Amino acid sequence: MISNYPDFFDLAPAIRMYDGLAKFLGSSEDGYIEYHYKDAVALAGHSCPTVASAYLMTRAGLNTLYPDQIPERGGVSVAWSEDKDQGVTGVMANVVLLITGSADEGGFKGLNGDFTRNNKLAFGVPIQGNVKFTRLDNNHSVEVAVNVGLIPIPLEMRTLMPKCMAGIATKEEQRTFGNAWQSRVKSLLIDHADDPSIITVFA
Repeated sequence: MISNYPDFFDLAPAIRMYDGLAKFLGSSEDGYIEYHYKDAVALAGHSCPTVASAYLMTRAGLNTLYPDQIPERGGVSVAWSEDKDQGVTGVMANVVLLITGSADEGGFKGLNGDFTRNNKLAFGVPIQGNVKFTRLDNNHSVEVAVNVGLIPIPLEMRTLMPKCMAGIATKEEQRTFGNAWQSRVKSLLIDHADDPSIITVFA
C-alpha cells in the first residue's frame, strides 16, 4: 500500500474487471476486482506519464471492447507495436498485465484448460496504435495510441529536474519538482482521461 500519495490518485477513473479464476479460487466471492491508478503506481513503484498512459490506454481499449459489459480478466490478448526492451514498452506492458492478466509464455497456464493467462501477450507487432487489445470470445480488436506530448510540461519541472538529477537540489526544490511532475500526471489522468487527442482509439 502506498502512503501519503497525492489526492488525485483517488480521483482517477477506476477499472472494474471480472476474473473467473478469482471467483473459482475464492479470492473474490463474486469474481469482481476493481483496479485503481494507485495499484498501477504500487506495481511500478512510481507515478509518471508512462504509467498513467498505460492505465488509460487499457481503460479505453476495454471500454471499447466491452461497451455494455464488465471486461473479463484473462479474456483478451495484448499486442504491442514495439519490442519489449524498446523505450518504455516493458513498463507499460506490466501495467496492462496487472489489469488484463494477459501474460507471455511465463504466465499462468490455467486449470484443466480454463483460466489461462499465458501466451496472450506479444511485442513487435505491426499495428497502427501503441497497443492492440483483442477479445478472445469474439475476436473483436481495438488499437489504442497515446500522445502525452500534448500535456504541457510545468516550468518548475524543466528548471529543477537537472538539479534534482545531479543531487544538488534542496529539499524544498525536490518537493517542488515532485509536485510539478505529479501535476502533469494529474492533468493526464483527470483532465484528459477521455480526450481523443491524447488517448486515441482505432476501433
